Amino acid sequence: MSTEAFMVYFWGVRGCIPTPSLETARYGGNTACVELQVAGKRLIFDGGTGLHVLGNHLLKQMPVDAHIFFTHTHWDRIQGFPFFMPAFHQGNCFHIYGSVGLNGASIKQRLCDQMLRPHFPVPLQVMQADMQFHNISPGSVITLDDVTVETVSLNGTNSSLGYRVTWEGRSLVYATDTEHNGGNIDQNVLYLASEADLLIYDVDYADRAYYDPAVKEVTRQTKIWKEAVEVAIESHAKRVILFHHDPHHEDDFLDHMELEVQATFPQAQLAREGMAINLLE
Repeated sequence: MSTEAFMVYFWGVRGCIPTPSLETARYGGNTACVELQVAGKRLIFDGGTGLHVLGNHLLKQMPVDAHIFFTHTHWDRIQGFPFFMPAFHQGNCFHIYGSVGLNGASIKQRLCDQMLRPHFPVPLQVMQADMQFHNISPGSVITLDDVTVETVSLNGTNSSLGYRVTWEGRSLVYATDTEHNGGNIDQNVLYLASEADLLIYDVDYADRAYYDPAVKEVTRQTKIWKEAVEVAIESHAKRVILFHHDPHHEDDFLDHMELEVQATFPQAQLAREGMAINLLE
C-alpha cells in the first residue's frame, strides 16, 4: 500500500441478507464491508459477507495488519467475520473496534457469541492472528499516526456508531443505520459529515415494516434517497455514495433510482461491489 494514497474499496454493499442472483450481479449481493487504504494503513468498516471476499484477496498479501471498525453488530455487519480467513493465520494482526452493547457485552464478546455452538462449529479462539479488541464509544478519537478516526452516536435504536476518517485535509464519512426524528436531520450526522470529501450513507428507498420493541408493535419506516441528499446539502459534503441496498431491490430498480438521485444531486451515486474511489483525485 502506498503511504501517499487515500483509496476506498467496496466489498459488500447490500443490507440485511446476502442476495446473490443474476438480478443483483451488477450492484452485488454481499453485505456491508468497506475498505480504506490511507497513508499506508488498512482500515475496514463492518464485517458483512463482503469481508469474506476481502479476506480471500488479502491471503495473497500476508502478513496483513489492519484496523476493523464495526458500526454495530446486527447480523449483516458481522456475518462475514467467522469466514475472514486471514484471521486464522499467524503473523497477521487485527485491531478490532466497536461499542459495548446495550446489554454490556464488549465487542469481543459480541463477536465471540456468534461463533459458539450451536450457531457455529469453530470458536473465535481458533483464530491464530494477533487479535486486539478495543471498546470505543461515541466521541472516541482513534489516532493512527497522522490518520484520525472520529466517532459519533447515530440516532437509532441499535447504538450504531458513525465514523469520520481524516488525513492530509481529506475526509471520508461512513454513516449507516441512522434515523432522523420528526423529519429533522440528526445533528450528529451533520457534524460528522461537515464538508466531507466523501459521505457513505446508509439508505433504503421504500417503506419497510419492522418490529419496534419500544412500542411492541410492527411499524413502518420510510427512508428515501432524498434524506441522503438533504444531509449532503446541509453538511456541504462534496460527494455521496448511497449504500446498504435493500435485498429486494434488483439492478434495474437501482439503475432507475440512481438516475433519480443524480437529477437532484449530480455528485451522488449508488455503491457497487468492486467500486474503487481515489479521494486524492
